[in-house]
Amino acid sequence: MSGGHVTELVIFIVLFAAVAVIGFWAARWRKPGDMMHLNEWGLGGRSFGTWITWFLVGGDLYTAYTFVAVPALVFGAGAMGFFAVPYTVVVYPLVFLVLIRLWSVSHRHGFVTPADFVRARFGSPTLALLVAITGIVATMPYIALQLVGIQAVLKTMGFGSHWPLVIAFLVLAAYTFQSGLRAPALIAFVKDLLIYAVIIVTVIYIPYKLGGFGHIFDAASKHFSSTTPPTGSIVLGANNQLNYATLAFGSALALFLYPHSVTGVLASKSRNVIKRNMSALPAYSFLLGLIALLGFMAIAAGTTPIGKDGNTIVPRLFDQMFPSWFAGIAFAAVGIGALVPAAIMSIAAANLFTRNIWREYIKKDASPRHEAWVSKIVSLLVKFGALLFIVFLNPQFSIDLQLIGGVIILQTLPSVALGLLTRWFHRWALVVGWAVGMAIGMWMLYTIPNPKTGHLHFGGSAFALSKLGFDTDWTIYTGFVAVIVNLLVAAIATLILKAAKAPDGADATKPDDYTADEGDPKVSEVPVAV
Repeated sequence: MSGGHVTELVIFIVLFAAVAVIGFWAARWRKPGDMMHLNEWGLGGRSFGTWITWFLVGGDLYTAYTFVAVPALVFGAGAMGFFAVPYTVVVYPLVFLVLIRLWSVSHRHGFVTPADFVRARFGSPTLALLVAITGIVATMPYIALQLVGIQAVLKTMGFGSHWPLVIAFLVLAAYTFQSGLRAPALIAFVKDLLIYAVIIVTVIYIPYKLGGFGHIFDAASKHFSSTTPPTGSIVLGANNQLNYATLAFGSALALFLYPHSVTGVLASKSRNVIKRNMSALPAYSFLLGLIALLGFMAIAAGTTPIGKDGNTIVPRLFDQMFPSWFAGIAFAAVGIGALVPAAIMSIAAANLFTRNIWREYIKKDASPRHEAWVSKIVSLLVKFGALLFIVFLNPQFSIDLQLIGGVIILQTLPSVALGLLTRWFHRWALVVGWAVGMAIGMWMLYTIPNPKTGHLHFGGSAFALSKLGFDTDWTIYTGFVAVIVNLLVAAIATLILKAAKAPDGADATKPDDYTADEGDPKVSEVPVAV
């Protein structure tokens, strides 16, 4: 670390330490009945109101990786990087009805994970197991990418070793183990206030120093037009439009299928809390649009990444443009921004393992206390697994894995999202659709190279339609194609199985379960036949 970063480091450490204290104190917050129960440790007692849920879900979805990766993508590819803005706008109307139904049926039956719901809805532990495994696999690289955000900040402050990163996540692991979901819920207040403050100052101060947004866009346009071959532009090219639209739509469909997104929703205390949040959360999309503009600002400022690590663009821009004291605050905002989603993701993955693998197949008579212990231990293992991704593998590989994660989680859409609206699909048809969709998605991703990194496979999510025999340069989002194939196969297989009168699983839920609200009587968790 160079001497020029001392002020930044001191501010970063002070704010990080303050957040750690909040995380440990959160175990006493809101008077938990018994922290050794998944309802308390893993879902915060299902008691969060509108404001807490807004900060929790917002902190869960708009992560440190978003803070560094979206501007980095705009820096490298231009307008294509703005796909994250429309998808976080359209997602909330799309999931409004689905999420309140998921909350109601989970509230009535005590479901903790989306796989719990699938097991009861379709009477299939096998399908629930696939949903659980899919959620865990898709979440692991996402947790690793939060580490990428912190690592980018540490690199900018001059730390080349992994030890500061290891220490940060040891602290995260400790207070998550003790306080469960209450810790990220409380820290989310600090995280979001810091990020809002930093971005508001950034979009006023940096353009002022650079000569205005007109100059910024002119500089970006000249930069992209001068690259050979062209790497991007400030407007979408004709060949990118289909991929942009399907990537935005597919990402919107996937966002609330991730286990950590569901965890934040199930922690709410009523349907009305979810309704208000689905109406208010688009405010974060405005923030995301401002964050994306940092990529163009970095071009205009002549900012360069550290080595070939494009994720350092935003921290480097802050370091270059701000005085040391405010750069320290900005670095802390990014670092703390990684802690909230990483904690929620590890809790969500641990809950899936405990409820849908451990209790289902290893210890069927597990008590609530036993479940809580297993989830706590697994949450530690998940976080350290993510840490190993960063310490022993190229971070770029983790980014490629996250692209795979988006395609993977989309394959649970028929059983989870559509399952909340209809019971028409046959359980085995959903299993077959999941398998075919997963196979198609993996094959498409395998054929996509990344010329910037030299990777021949899994180099992105834009699939060239020319590989299917079409005479065009257009590309399309792999996950969108895979889930369409999944749905078609599941529908055809359902028709065949119903025509053959193949036995289907029993639905353990009832119509009024999907409209239950706070205060409505609950039923015991229903065992479902294999």
